[in-house]
Amino acid sequence: MQEVLERANLVAQTKSTVLITGETGTGKEMVARLIHHRSGQAEMPLIKVNCAAIPDTLLESELFGHVRGAFTGATANKRGRFALADGGTIFLDEIGTMSPAIQSKLLRVLQEREFEPLGAERTQRVDVRVIAATNRDLRQMVGEGKFQEDLFYRLNVIPIQIPPLRDRPEDIPVLAEHFVEKHRQRTGKRVTGMAPDVLEALQHYSWPGNVRELENTIERAVVLATTPLVTTASLSLLGATAPAAAGLPSPRLHQNLEWVERETIKRALEQSKGVKKDAAETMGISQRALSYYLAKYRID
Repeated sequence: MQEVLERANLVAQTKSTVLITGETGTGKEMVARLIHHRSGQAEMPLIKVNCAAIPDTLLESELFGHVRGAFTGATANKRGRFALADGGTIFLDEIGTMSPAIQSKLLRVLQEREFEPLGAERTQRVDVRVIAATNRDLRQMVGEGKFQEDLFYRLNVIPIQIPPLRDRPEDIPVLAEHFVEKHRQRTGKRVTGMAPDVLEALQHYSWPGNVRELENTIERAVVLATTPLVTTASLSLLGATAPAAAGLPSPRLHQNLEWVERETIKRALEQSKGVKKDAAETMGISQRALSYYLAKYRID
């Protein structure tokens, strides 16, 4: 996370396009806000758009606006989110859900810094920094023909990958203490901290919902607390410490597959005492493939 924050601070000094990737709940919007608020455009608008929450039929109008009479029900001119973000930053969350037609329009904005509202005859120019975020593998989507290759490269100028919480358990105590204080103040509960065994329980959970799930768990534990210290009893009410079914860390297929890959590599390395050639032979893969997985899961 220190690498993530350092890169965010560096890119904040420029207007380069940023692509933030990571699982749901890892804090992609938080990083986007950090970049904007530390930029030279901090006093200008930060406009956030959840592309997955807006139907395709409305997303184009939401992004680029429309003029009166552009379609049935367009009774007045409407400024789009890009126009509202002029001079500042637009944050496009869940960019991987965009339809091909809107991808093409977005590509034009990134290339030319101009667009046409629906039904308009004149082009409108904008000076805006684009920060996009997704929990999908855009490279794979490009290979499958579901995402435009040109748009991917235009978005991927400054990539920022946020690791899942299960890969950085040392962050959990700091985050948990922060959330206890935050929700203690918000709820007015007289909670002073967490019992020693609570942190251990939190660090042994896989957190498929990442930081968002951790905050929700802490918030409810604070609300349910009957003593000055948050105890494992309040956590158990939420199922946060319940074992995963069949010994797997998550009910999500993709996360379980990654977990199996990571654990297999770690065990093979332990068995081979860190010798990559022997570990690769043990797993039946090439050394090149092993190097790919070591980089993918940041295994030293």
